[in-house]
Amino acid sequence: MEIPDLVRQELGDEEIQAGVNLGDEDAVCFTPTRTLVYRGEGLLSDEKVTAHPHDFERLTISEGRRKTKFTLYYTDEKRDFGVPNDRAGTILERLLEGKLRVSNGIDADESVTGVFRFSELTLVVTDTQLLKHLGNVTWDADYEAYLFEDVTGLDFEEGSVATAIVLSVNDRPERIKAPAEQAPTVRKTLQEALFAYHDVSSLADLNAKVGTEPEDGSDADGGLGLESGIDPLVGDDEETDEDQSEQRSTQSAAAATQQQPSTADAEPATKSTVQPSSTDRGGDVEALERQVAELTAAVERQTERIERQEQTIKTLIKELRQGR
Repeated sequence: MEIPDLVRQELGDEEIQAGVNLGDEDAVCFTPTRTLVYRGEGLLSDEKVTAHPHDFERLTISEGRRKTKFTLYYTDEKRDFGVPNDRAGTILERLLEGKLRVSNGIDADESVTGVFRFSELTLVVTDTQLLKHLGNVTWDADYEAYLFEDVTGLDFEEGSVATAIVLSVNDRPERIKAPAEQAPTVRKTLQEALFAYHDVSSLADLNAKVGTEPEDGSDADGGLGLESGIDPLVGDDEETDEDQSEQRSTQSAAAATQQQPSTADAEPATKSTVQPSSTDRGGDVEALERQVAELTAAVERQTERIERQEQTIKTLIKELRQGR
């Protein structure tokens, strides 16, 4: 891409690290500290360059039918610019890379290899870490970082609507849901970054290399299972009929699963004992399979509720911090 003279005049001592052609004569250029948006001369406007420093505090994105608008919030002002939708992804990667560099979120030689936005979740994959931001803004200082050197496992649970990325960091699993249509790209980008970092060529090799076993043989979650009796930190003020139904389904299915073998063991075997027919055994198996299916569905719904509650907690913490 040819760099316009007006952009070169704006550079000063900096160098252009990347550029994106927006069509016609318009372009976006990136320096280590700024994003420079160039607009060519038009029928109703002169050519100009606007600078957007990378020390912004917050970034929001709004998508229209043809254009995507980036709004950067600073301490005393906000600045925005629009680009065609098909250029927005590349520009977001370079913009967040610049932001993370000036704020020391990534090293000077670290590169962003992918940025993904799912509703109120933004994921950033770099050479050495995965960054996760939750909230209605695309980016601010409230994000989490998972270093590749601390990864102890990676798995993917595919579903019809979403794929769960299960990234274990220091043996603690972090579940991230990606929409099914975007999940393959997320998976490819994250795997390639992790494979390169750990010098492996497959998911199996990665897990074999980074996986660890608990020294005392205890569960990674500290022994807190589904029946631990500990409620989520944040509960609904009013329990819905669906929640009550889920709990009853979980309890009855779990109880039935536990009682099935004990009933047979409790009855002493005598000469007069009537052995169940194959039809009865088949019916028992079918009933047990239905109960297990109900239990599995209830557990999945409960897991989704807990994830929503975790997001609520993080939002509350963020609001409390902002209100200080």
